[in-house]
Amino acid sequence: MHSQFAAASVVAIAITLHPFAAEAHPGHDRDHLSVPAPKAGRARPLVVVVAENRGAETTDFAIPYGVLKEAGVTDVRSLSTEAGPVQLRRSIKVMADQTLGQFDAVEPAGADIVIVPAQVDPKDRALITWIQAQAAKGATIVSVCEGARVVANAGLLKGKRAVTHWSAINDLAKTNPDTTWVRDQRHLQDGAFISTTGVTASIPMSLALVEAIGGHLIAQATAAKFGVTHWSADHRTADFQLTKADIATAVGSAAAVWTHETVEAPVSDGVDEVALALRADAWGRSYRTKVVTTNAGRTPVRSRRGLTILPDAEARNGRYVIPGNAGPAAPQLDMAISVMGKRYGPAAVRLATIGLEYDPPAGEAAR
Repeated sequence: MHSQFAAASVVAIAITLHPFAAEAHPGHDRDHLSVPAPKAGRARPLVVVVAENRGAETTDFAIPYGVLKEAGVTDVRSLSTEAGPVQLRRSIKVMADQTLGQFDAVEPAGADIVIVPAQVDPKDRALITWIQAQAAKGATIVSVCEGARVVANAGLLKGKRAVTHWSAINDLAKTNPDTTWVRDQRHLQDGAFISTTGVTASIPMSLALVEAIGGHLIAQATAAKFGVTHWSADHRTADFQLTKADIATAVGSAAAVWTHETVEAPVSDGVDEVALALRADAWGRSYRTKVVTTNAGRTPVRSRRGLTILPDAEARNGRYVIPGNAGPAAPQLDMAISVMGKRYGPAAVRLATIGLEYDPPAGEAAR
C-alpha cells in the first residue's frame, strides 16, 4: 500500500466510471499521449520500469512491463537501484534485468521512456539522482500513481500539471505547491512528463503509450489480449472520499490478527505477470491476507513476457490457493474481487477496490 494511503488507513469508493470500460474518443487530446522518436541508433523506443530494491507497487511495476512487452512496439527492461531481489509491495519478489549502474554503462544515451512506480521510499537518493539524469538526457518520465512523489522529489514537476492517487493529492499539493495537481483525469501529459491516478490507471496509461508509439490498431489488438476494450483518461476524483466507517473498518481488520491468513499464488514458467499482479495486489489489500508466491523448490520462474519471479515459499497443505485461470488478465481482477468478497465479505472488497482506485462492474463486488 502506498505510504500516504497506509498512514491514514484511507478508504473510499469510486461509484461511476469503470477504468477499463470508459469510451475512448479518437482525437480527444486528453485521452492521447505523445512521445518523441527513439534516440539515434534505435529502431523503436527503449522503455525502462524502475524500482528501488526495498519495494515498488506491484501492479505499477508489472502492468506497464507486461503490456508494453506484449505490444511489441518498444524494447522494455526492468531496473533496480542495486543488485539483488526487488520485493514488490505485498506479494511478489522479482529480479530486475539490470541495475541502474549496469544500464548506464551500456546505454549512455539513456532511455527513451522511464516508468516510475510508487516506491517504498520516494526519497531514495540513488533513484532520484538517476531519474534527474534521465530527464536531462531527454527521456519522457512517466509516474504511475504515487510514483509522482518520486518525480516531484526530483524537482521535475515544478510548473507542471500532474495527477496521482486520490489519497495523495492534498498532501502533494502542500509539499509541492508549484505543481498543479489535477483531478478528474486518469492519465495526464505535460510536455515530457506523464502521470497517472491510482493503481489500476497503469492499464489505460500503458495502452495509451502503445497507441502513441504503434497506433490505434496495435493498441486495440493489445488491449484485446488483456481483456480490455477502452482506455480513456475519463475519471471522477470527487467520487472518492474518506469516511469514519472506512477508517474503523481498516483499523479493525488490521487489528483482528486472528482473522488473518496466508494464501498462495502458485507460479511457474509462463505465468502471466499482469494477471498475477492484479490478483495478488487485490487480495493483499483486504487487510486480512498475506499473499505468498509458491512452487516446488522455490525455483525462479520466467513470466510470460520475461520477468524473473522469485517464489516466496513451497506450497503447503491446508493453505488457501488464490484462484486464477489462463484467460485475459484484466477480468481476473474482477474474479479476484468476487472470490475475495465471498471469503471475507464486502468490507474487505471495499478496502481493496479503494486502494486500487478501481470501480468494479455493477454487482461484481457484491457477489
